[in-house]
Amino acid sequence: MSLTREHLESGYLRRIFAARPGGPRCLTDEEHRASIAALLAGHCPECDIWVFGYGSLVWNPLFHYAERRTATLHGFHRRFCLWSLTGRGTPENPGLVLGLDRGGRCSGVLYRIPRNAAAEELLLLWRREMVVGSYAPRWVKVRDRQGREVRAIAFVVRRDHPSYAGKLPAERVAATMATACGAIGPCADYLARTVAGLAEHGIRDGHLLDLHERVFGAPGPRTEPA
Repeated sequence: MSLTREHLESGYLRRIFAARPGGPRCLTDEEHRASIAALLAGHCPECDIWVFGYGSLVWNPLFHYAERRTATLHGFHRRFCLWSLTGRGTPENPGLVLGLDRGGRCSGVLYRIPRNAAAEELLLLWRREMVVGSYAPRWVKVRDRQGREVRAIAFVVRRDHPSYAGKLPAERVAATMATACGAIGPCADYLARTVAGLAEHGIRDGHLLDLHERVFGAPGPRTEPA
């Protein structure tokens, strides 16, 4: 299945996570709103909000935005470093999803959310990315292709979370991506869509392209200029 906006609005995503016995506790909307309020406490009340997407947000953002740009974040890299026992895997065959981990750099897509729509759109975003709190939302500085610096929200992996997988051997990641499947769909689909989505924005990620070739036996789509 493809995750939809309606899945977030209806609480469906939280319900499928909550239905798994013994899994991490799902955060409530009240906790989401408190997290958003804490993050926005020092933000200009009249200013729009930028969000940095590096995984599924690149090809399926779901929230409404007014503008998007390709940009690069320094100090973090994109890696399959979070175990998924519900969305992209099961307890018997865990999947992996992307996170931002320390070191390196990461190119992705910036989205501008108008300030007057922020309350609704950010809550939907938190319902998606912060179901069990495996990420730490934080402000980062990214630079777009025109050299403009933008302050944006990014979801950085929490190394202290039980789902954190760390840096796994490429062979194990590829085997996981090739076989794991959860309530939202197979890991292989997640990988293929991310590689294709990045290519549409002129972004080439060597690590993901190597995984794509290992999983599918073929290189990913040709990168087009953004």
